[in-house]
Amino acid sequence: MNQGFLPVCRKDMEERGWDAVDFAYVIGDAYVDHPSFGPAIISRILEANGYRVGIISQPDWKDNTSIMEYGEPKLGFLISGGNMDSMVNHYSVSKKRRKTDAFTPGGVMGKRPDYATIVYGNLIRQVYKKTPIIIGGIEASLRRLAHYDYWSNHLKRSILLDSGADLISYGMGERSIVEIADALKSGIAVGDITFIDGTVYKAKDLSSVYDAVMLPSYEELKKDKLNYARSFYVQYCNTDPFSGKRLVEPYSDHLYVVQNPPAKPLSQPEMDRVYSFPYMRTYHPSYEAAGGVPAIEEVKYSLISNRGCFGGCNFCALTFHQGRILQTRSHESILKEAEKIIFINSHDLAFVEEICTNFLILNNGKVCFNEPNIGVNLEEIYLEKVGERHE
Repeated sequence: MNQGFLPVCRKDMEERGWDAVDFAYVIGDAYVDHPSFGPAIISRILEANGYRVGIISQPDWKDNTSIMEYGEPKLGFLISGGNMDSMVNHYSVSKKRRKTDAFTPGGVMGKRPDYATIVYGNLIRQVYKKTPIIIGGIEASLRRLAHYDYWSNHLKRSILLDSGADLISYGMGERSIVEIADALKSGIAVGDITFIDGTVYKAKDLSSVYDAVMLPSYEELKKDKLNYARSFYVQYCNTDPFSGKRLVEPYSDHLYVVQNPPAKPLSQPEMDRVYSFPYMRTYHPSYEAAGGVPAIEEVKYSLISNRGCFGGCNFCALTFHQGRILQTRSHESILKEAEKIIFINSHDLAFVEEICTNFLILNNGKVCFNEPNIGVNLEEIYLEKVGERHE
């Protein structure tokens, strides 16, 4: 077992003394336990709330036994296509196949399928007919209602229908995923979990749906592009978690997709808590032989200070995923994470030298080490590295 990482196989689960996991988390990326990666945050917040999570990273979608690593989870399957939409990950804007995948060990292309969330959902349904499936991440969020698919040049149905899933946790999922887990644990059937903000569900009728705005039906969208534009505008006007309405998209007289209002933004203490979890801040060690996961290099030493954007630019989907409201962390939380990064990487003299060189630039040639509680003497390491003292 790799102490600190969540289980990635049955052996890891058993070494923790678990007989089963509450959630099996199927992800299209390699397993990277870093807060820049959505699955890391979701799995850690579930762990912090007492749930057992096992990771199934990049399963073989041609072999349904690949998602049976932990057996049937007690509460359900979670699916994320990855940090990027799988089609953006695979193809350039000219629809040419990319040669590398930065989110796969060794940068190897082809370890996940096109439309990964849909494929993984149907793979699970081949084996577990009734087990709850909750999908999330950027791919599910931006495809939660009928959408134009650039790659196929067709209007596609809600990903909820094509994936065989029961729920979508859209946007920032820290609130909704815990509420979903608590509801399932309490014995509520997944088909009755219709009351959680930041989720999308299926309904056979609208008898229990109230205060909703009716969108054009899927058939109407296919007939007229202007209907699609009108539908998108209504969705755009309902991205605010305080004023946004419940939206209903009809597919037939007996099938509706219902989008609940967005989840409420996190307060500053809640944001601080999310980034205080015991992330390992790197990829799983089983990937070392393949050369690691390239995507970590850009964010390894990064600090996330905020999320959300009120801009609503035409070329950007952030409004539909993170929302318009700016959410921030406290200075204390950011500094504490910075200290942790330094402590974790204190063995890396190249990193220490870079940090110290930046100190020199910022302080007119003087190195100022004033963090005595980080568990490592950077000054000693620096002097050993460069061989001279700066006062």
